[in-house]
Parts: sequence; C-alpha cells; structure tokens
Amino acid sequence: MVENRPTMKGRVTVYSVPGCPHCIQAKATLHTLGVPVCDVDLNKHKEIRARVKELTGHGTVPQIFFNNLYVGNNEDLQNLNPEQLKRLVLTLREEAVPLDAPPVPVENGTEIDGAWELSEALRNLILKLYSDHLSKDGKTVDYKAMSQSPYFERYCDLAVQLQRVELLSLSREEKLAFFINVYNALVIHGNLRLGFPKNIWQRYRFFNYVSYLIGGEVFTLQDIENGVLRGNRKGVAQILKPFSRNDPRLQVALPEVEPLIHFALNCGAKGCPPIKTYTAQDIDGQLRAAAEAFLENDDSCVIDSVRREVKLSQIFKWYKIDFGGTDEKLLNWVFDHMGASEKKKNLQSLLSAGKVKVSYLPYDWSINSTD
Repeated sequence: MVENRPTMKGRVTVYSVPGCPHCIQAKATLHTLGVPVCDVDLNKHKEIRARVKELTGHGTVPQIFFNNLYVGNNEDLQNLNPEQLKRLVLTLREEAVPLDAPPVPVENGTEIDGAWELSEALRNLILKLYSDHLSKDGKTVDYKAMSQSPYFERYCDLAVQLQRVELLSLSREEKLAFFINVYNALVIHGNLRLGFPKNIWQRYRFFNYVSYLIGGEVFTLQDIENGVLRGNRKGVAQILKPFSRNDPRLQVALPEVEPLIHFALNCGAKGCPPIKTYTAQDIDGQLRAAAEAFLENDDSCVIDSVRREVKLSQIFKWYKIDFGGTDEKLLNWVFDHMGASEKKKNLQSLLSAGKVKVSYLPYDWSINSTD
C-alpha cells in the first residue's frame, strides 16, 4: 500500500559529500519525515561551497536548510524535538521555496522537477521582479533597472530548465496559468535582450521569433497565444494555423479557445491589459476579474448612450471570432463579463432597445516603459 503524504510546497536542501556517515544519517532521518530533499554534492559543485560557508559559518558537512531556515549539521537535526520538527515540516507544506533560499545547481536538473513546480518557481521570481520594477497599476515597467537585477539573471538561468518540463501532464487550469505567465515573462525577456519592436514589421518578427524551448519544442509568442491558449486558431494576419495536424505541439493546445486570456496577455504596449501573474487554483475566477477590470477602464470600453454606440478596445476587433464572431454576440459577451456598474446599466439599456453600433478605440502601441 502506498502512503499518501501531504503535498509539500517547499524543500530541504542538504549540502553533503559522498560517503560521509553524518550526511547519510541526516538524509535517512529526512526520508522518514517524508519531506522533499535536494541533495547537493559539494565535491561535484565546488562553486557552491564558498557560498554555503558564508551562509552557515561552517565548512563541514552536512549543512541543512528547510527552505531558507538554517537548521545546522546532522547533530543539530537529530537534537530537534518533535515539536520543532513538526513546525519545520509544516513550513515546507505551506510555503513555497522562497527567493532567498540557499543555492542549488541548476544544470543537474535537481532544483526544479515538473512543469508546474518550475512554473511556480518562475512565477515567484517574476513576482519579485514585478514588485521591484512594475508600476502600481501594472501598466509600465522599469526595463533598465530590471535588466540589472540579480533576480532577472536568476530568472534567465531558471528559464533554461523549461526545455525539460513535461507539458502533457498539465491540466487545463495549469496550462492556462503556466503559459500566460510564461508569455508575459517572455515578452519582457525579449524586450530586454533584443530591444523593443517599433513598427508593424518589427512587431511581426518579434512575436514570430522570440521563443523559449519548452518540453523539447520551440514555442514563440505567437505559438503560445494562438497555438496553445486559443486552441490553435489563426492569429492576426496569419494565413495558417500555428500547429499543423502532425505538429507534436498540437497535443499541448487547449481543446477550445479561452477568450479570457486576452485580458491577461501583455504584449509590451501601453494599450495591453496590466501585467499580473496567475495561479492554476481558481484561474477562471482570476481571468474573469481581469476581464471585468479591463472593461471598467474607459481606455477599453466606452458606452455612448446618446449615439447608441459602444466603443471597444481593438482587441475585440482582432479576436472577434473568440467572442462569438458577430456584433450581437460580442456585445452580449461584454455585458456578461462586466461588473455591476453604471456602465453595465447603460449597456443593458442599449441592448434592450436594439440597434447598437460597435466601433473600436485607437490602440496605444507605445512601449510600456517608465523611461
């Protein structure tokens, strides 16, 4: 019978060397606790040894951390009373690996295991970068300062691990959160590394060229948006669907389009929705809230009762098929996703009377940079 252990968000990091009896005993003890252990061989990864000594004040092994909490050596671990152990294990169960956790090698694949775990680690780094360099309204980014942040370098190192993730095991909710977060981060990554697209041709190249290697396959921004999140639909100015019938990436695509993604994806322009991060838990609720906030903004939706006209963001024009394909279905979708407000009451009045004109607001393509 397999024992069902509680899911752990955090990890124990053990710095050890092969054949060390104290290391072996410590890892055996941790195994009985059922906690996830990242065992770092300091003989193999000598570049980490100096950092470990700096953190602990000791050059001996093992050295043990529960997330970012330093426990000590094997003797210290064995001397913990049951209540102390219980609190440490509870920390791992409730708290993800923090940004200031002790270092572990990236290249051996032991740091992050699985697409969702990697997504969470990337998300935590993105949150840190956003909290430091994103405006309060989520509309502008201090790209210059972000490019100089050690957290951005850490993000770049971690993004390399995307090539090893297993995407087919992700649920719909996990795919939505994973690919939305990756898309928004990739736009920023591309802008920092390649510069900002300044015209239509440069934007076309940017979104069809900037990519990550994910699960052994190349995914451009266009692939993520139109191939995965829109259920393999043609994008703006695209003749063909992103994924052909025999393309292995087609297996990753959502079975049908999710219109709400349009209020979560940020292409780097000021006209885009604010940048946020998303989690798989209640992803639909988070996306509905993003849509509601977008429609509340007069830059995205204006109800002109006098002219019997509804002016919407260009996003609704470009992806009209996702919202039903006709003006009537589009307006009904907008109404259904508005929050309770005077704007919604005005739209309801127009819809009840019939004959509503739909037009589209100018789109602000200027770069969402604080510079």
